[in-house]
Amino acid sequence: MNRRHFLAAGLAGGAVLTPLAGSALAAEESAAPAVKPFKLKYAPALGVFKQLAGDDIYDQIRFMHDQGFRAMFDNGLMKKPADQQEKIAALLNELKMDLGPFVGFANFGEESFVLPPGEVKEKILQSTEQWIETHKRTGAAWVLVVPGRYNQKLEWDYQTANVIENLKYCAESCQKAGLTIVLEPLNPHNHPGLFLTKMPQAYQICQAVDNPSCKIVDDLYHQQITEGNLIPNIDRCWSRIGAFHIGDNPGRKEPGTGEINYKNIFKHLNKKEYKGVLCCEHGTSQKGKDGELAFIKAYRAADDF
Repeated sequence: MNRRHFLAAGLAGGAVLTPLAGSALAAEESAAPAVKPFKLKYAPALGVFKQLAGDDIYDQIRFMHDQGFRAMFDNGLMKKPADQQEKIAALLNELKMDLGPFVGFANFGEESFVLPPGEVKEKILQSTEQWIETHKRTGAAWVLVVPGRYNQKLEWDYQTANVIENLKYCAESCQKAGLTIVLEPLNPHNHPGLFLTKMPQAYQICQAVDNPSCKIVDDLYHQQITEGNLIPNIDRCWSRIGAFHIGDNPGRKEPGTGEINYKNIFKHLNKKEYKGVLCCEHGTSQKGKDGELAFIKAYRAADDF
């Protein structure tokens, strides 16, 4: 496949393309310099490099690795066929890449975790079983959970208590399987009506659940909109953060296109010796190959600390 063959191009800002491993051209150009891995485990999504790497998802993963990425994520992993999940996991294991959180429960249109356990426990436990099966096939360490909408008739503190109780039995099952739930607070401007919106709120819930398998995914795009104060909230919630999502604001594009100082945030995480995944959950500011190149260049620039 011609689109798999990329020579080191010496692009500005360090966005360097190299031949994909195993290609004939890669063998011919074995003297081409290897791209240095990023300091942190930034995780592009499947599909973000379609123009440069082609439609084949396994070529896309190899391309990510060749550009220095040591993680990837796929929100829709649980919905993929079992054999495809296993192949993705096998390739990531071969390349020594981590797999970021997959979406396990994120229905924005209905009340769920805020309801009394007696009303929703069976449904939630059925979902939990699916998460665990995906974990067994892929080794994915984190499953993303959005606790759904809030109830307009029930006092807020009762809803909080229900969320905590519902998460307790989910976390217990996940802990036995070696899987960690990561709760995602989302901003109320893009997603009005959801129960979980802020980092302190998520931290309070995790503290009450009191299980190492119940943590937070800190989506920096959402939290910049909702409350700002990104680095102090990282520090205050540190013991309960399992993963990060990245996206600049406004626009939810690559770092450097908005108001968030991602270089300082990444430097801070590196200083704290963060070894987890940072999912690049955003679009590109340009279309086509130029946009994909800009994506790589943006992370090289933000990782230069």
